[in-house]
Amino acid sequence: MKNFSKYIVLSLITLLVSCKEDAEKPKVIYGKSEKPKATVSADTSKIVVADLPIQMVGTSVLIHPIGALSVSDNKGSKIESSSYDRDQSFVISNSNEYEITGYLSNLKFQQVGSDSLHVLTDKQILIERITYLKNFSDKTKKQLLVYVLEDMDSNGDGKLDGSDIKSLYISEINGSKFIKFSVDLQELIDWNLIESQNRLYFRTIEDINKNGAFDKDDKVHYQFVDLLSKDWKVVEYSPI
Repeated sequence: MKNFSKYIVLSLITLLVSCKEDAEKPKVIYGKSEKPKATVSADTSKIVVADLPIQMVGTSVLIHPIGALSVSDNKGSKIESSSYDRDQSFVISNSNEYEITGYLSNLKFQQVGSDSLHVLTDKQILIERITYLKNFSDKTKKQLLVYVLEDMDSNGDGKLDGSDIKSLYISEINGSKFIKFSVDLQELIDWNLIESQNRLYFRTIEDINKNGAFDKDDKVHYQFVDLLSKDWKVVEYSPI
């Protein structure tokens, strides 16, 4: 019993040290140019696959999620998904009526009645969440998608993953006009649509002391975009 208690104590210490190391790991690694790489090397241990198409309620566009699967070198082993549900082979996304989640490297769009596919972007990105602004569409007849994604290897570990800076993007329902709202090297905190104003509000945090982490000494930016404007200009405001 005494030995078992010692084991528990040691395990807790190891866990606390591990958590502390993870917490102290910089979110951003600055190089000579003070800007992280936007591209990473291809992972040859993964294969690229697409999920079956998804159609948001009330739209005439099919969305094909594209992502990578980790494949073991062991013969006969199970293929493991890099999506949220790792028990489902070849599944790279989850979806409901108005949202798609996962770890997606790209999307392709297909107009109903056409066999042509159009890719979202030729840049390296990792999409975590796509939200269809359904209520906004019902009101304005303007169909838009909002994206939360990573678009650069901010921590310099050679991978594009959830440990890198999150950014905010938007596009038309067919993937056109794919535009970044958040500023490079500013971490997205959250976003919210105010339907009465047709505005998308969002917050980001800037690492102003360049210590590689986002903390109390950094600056929070408050911004909004009028989604009915032609140029989707980002406006910064000060609520405090």
